[in-house]
Amino acid sequence: MTTPVGPDPRAHRIPEAVRRRRWAILGVLMLSLLIVVLDNSILNVAIKTISTPAPTGLGATQSELEWAINSYTLVFAGLLFSAGLLGDRVGRKKVLIGGLVVFGIGSALAAESGSPAQLIAFRALMALGAAFVMPATLAVLMNVFDREEQPKAIGVWAGGVGLAIAIGPITGGLLLDHFWWGSVFLINVPIVIVAVALMVWLVPDSRDPAPGRIDAVGVVLSVVGLVLLVYGIIRGGELADFTDPTVLATIAAGLAVLVGFVVFEKRSDHPSVDVTYFRNKVFSAAIAVIALVFFALMGVTFFSVFYTQSVRGYSPLQTGLLMLPLAAAQMIFAPRARLVVDRFGIKATTTTAMLVIAATLAAFATLDEDTPIWLLEVVFFCMGAGMAHIMTPTSVVIMQALPREKAGSASALSNTFRQVGGALGIAVLGSVLSTSYRGGIEDDLGTLPAGLRDTAGESIEATLGVAARLGAQGEALVDPANAAFLHAMHVTAWWGAAVAVVGAVTVGVFLPGRPKEPQEATLDGELTGAKP
Repeated sequence: MTTPVGPDPRAHRIPEAVRRRRWAILGVLMLSLLIVVLDNSILNVAIKTISTPAPTGLGATQSELEWAINSYTLVFAGLLFSAGLLGDRVGRKKVLIGGLVVFGIGSALAAESGSPAQLIAFRALMALGAAFVMPATLAVLMNVFDREEQPKAIGVWAGGVGLAIAIGPITGGLLLDHFWWGSVFLINVPIVIVAVALMVWLVPDSRDPAPGRIDAVGVVLSVVGLVLLVYGIIRGGELADFTDPTVLATIAAGLAVLVGFVVFEKRSDHPSVDVTYFRNKVFSAAIAVIALVFFALMGVTFFSVFYTQSVRGYSPLQTGLLMLPLAAAQMIFAPRARLVVDRFGIKATTTTAMLVIAATLAAFATLDEDTPIWLLEVVFFCMGAGMAHIMTPTSVVIMQALPREKAGSASALSNTFRQVGGALGIAVLGSVLSTSYRGGIEDDLGTLPAGLRDTAGESIEATLGVAARLGAQGEALVDPANAAFLHAMHVTAWWGAAVAVVGAVTVGVFLPGRPKEPQEATLDGELTGAKP
């Protein structure tokens, strides 16, 4: 039986007491969202410090850094659907508070990690909590705002993501300038305490009157499949050899498990992912473009930190300030993106925005050691503007595609594909970066002992670390390391740009065109099959 994709025809009356404080509730939801996004944006600035040998950092390798990020995103993505369903069943407010508490505990433990392995494990615990926070914020939002106000509220919510991206790097830079690296996680704890207190006071509870059952088998299959796939990709980049039998076997096993996941979901009477939703081309295209945007963005963010800190010599705080235009553009344009959609339509807005992102990613291929830094600022600003004009329209499409009572599932779908796209972006583009870098530096490492040569060839930080230990003899490695990294960054940027072009084609073909009526009516019509 096909599940209809469209607005719920049943009337939904929002209590007047809730309606009066809806904007205050949105503020609390944004604070809860803030810590989830803040954590990743802070970590982006801190990865170079964490890769530094003890006592300054943990001496994490590039593959361990990728896992420190991806252990979070994979657990997050794998549990989002079950978290959304649990919120639908027991109440979104209860799930939000529980998720925040777990996230706070995980943050405190991550701050005290004594090794990269511990950091990876505690980041996974943080993701367990975050998985219950993210979908519940949008689900509550959809239940406290009338349908006509939802696009505006979602725009403000998306702007909150931009605020977190702005605050994160700057906060991380300030903390790293004055405290040890673990402070970038410990800062989450007081925010969690404030958010929980406000949640108890202001936010109403809501639930789905007919919630689905938890799909335990689907959750296990999705997590196992994604972990195997991402591990194979990262391992291939670490070895600089994607033909290695263990790499090929791991990637093939991951793909096989994910295929099994899709087959199981199609046959299940209580699937985590209702695959019938994807029969709607508009819905599918909106989901796909979110994944592609974060695939490109997360990969670029990963290497841009090494460009600004390792190659250009900026401090963590300066790096955070350099990323400010990216966040400022999102905060400026995200709440206003709906006005552009009303004027030009979803297709024109999102296609143009994806092409802008493709151009900014390609621009990274022109950056060098002495490129004026203001050019990087322009690139970041244009990238943020492009993201704002993609995330808001596509989030509205996705959230209004399902009935209000299924808001948790819609939010989980959106965020799952966002996180999976980001995890694969870090894995794939990080592996491209690692492979290209190793290929560019290996000739210059020929005089080193075999064991030291393998260590030095993994990343620019590894090379510079070896160079520092060798003293005067190692100074000859600095310029070749910078040159090899810049070449690797250029190659990786072109890969990211190609992915963004695929996204532009996807939205250009499948999303609706210019509306003849206001945005809300157009979205309803398109999602129920009406022609513009």
